[in-house]
Amino acid sequence: MSAAPRVSFEFFPPKSLEASFRLWETVRMLAPLAPQFVSVTYGAGGTTRKLTHEAVTTIGAQFGLNVAAHLTCVDATRAETMEIVRAYADAGVREIVALRGDAPKGQDRFTPHPDGFAHSVELIEALAATGDFTLRVGAYPEPHPEAADTMADVRWLKRKFEAGADSAITQFFFEAETFLRFRDTCAREGIDASRIIPGIVPIENWKGIRKFAAACGASIPDWMDDAFAKAERDGRSDLLATTICTEMCDRLRQEGVEALHFYTLNRPHLTRDVCHALGVQPTARLEKVA
Repeated sequence: MSAAPRVSFEFFPPKSLEASFRLWETVRMLAPLAPQFVSVTYGAGGTTRKLTHEAVTTIGAQFGLNVAAHLTCVDATRAETMEIVRAYADAGVREIVALRGDAPKGQDRFTPHPDGFAHSVELIEALAATGDFTLRVGAYPEPHPEAADTMADVRWLKRKFEAGADSAITQFFFEAETFLRFRDTCAREGIDASRIIPGIVPIENWKGIRKFAAACGASIPDWMDDAFAKAERDGRSDLLATTICTEMCDRLRQEGVEALHFYTLNRPHLTRDVCHALGVQPTARLEKVA
């Protein structure tokens, strides 16, 4: 095990001037940690398609980072999706996070476009056929809300790798054992577990993260509500969040996990503090001079 893990970060594209300032401050603060890659999300229903492209290309050009663009199957024909892919390739983007995507607002379930990709495996196959990209995909250490059980998710993940995926990033979780059990199950099913990167969310806002967890099926330990209620009364929420996240990441490291992917929510301070605690130290600033 190396002294410090490889790290990567997820950002989301801004929808306002204030959000733009927050994104660029987040990138400036975390870029010196020399992430293996950073990713930029796609809004629900593909609503930030243009903003995602702009953020991806700007981060790559201005900060010299390896940027992975999220891409989904939602509300687009195959031709439209592959046009976006060509635009990324032309812009020098060499990584894509290929996802099915969530249903557009107002719809209960994902419904494929009549002329679009039916699911993530079809999208991955098309992207792999281009030979232009490193492909990262999603994985679920706890059952996806639409999956029958964990084994269904594991077998679907195996299909993604067979279709051409290079690595998988998991949904976030709150206890290291959740990921470790999933990793062991994947290994038993013939998946190279070293290609599965745990997704980590530093808890900047417990109420917000709790709501998000309920929506995506991430189980919440019984003790967490009480712990954050007490921490908020004492003004120590950030200290508690940093401690919980660092201890969980350290446990993963002890179990052989070499890479960690942080969902920053465009709020960099806790992510930076956790990385520092794990031994990830700043290098020279990567921002380019215009």
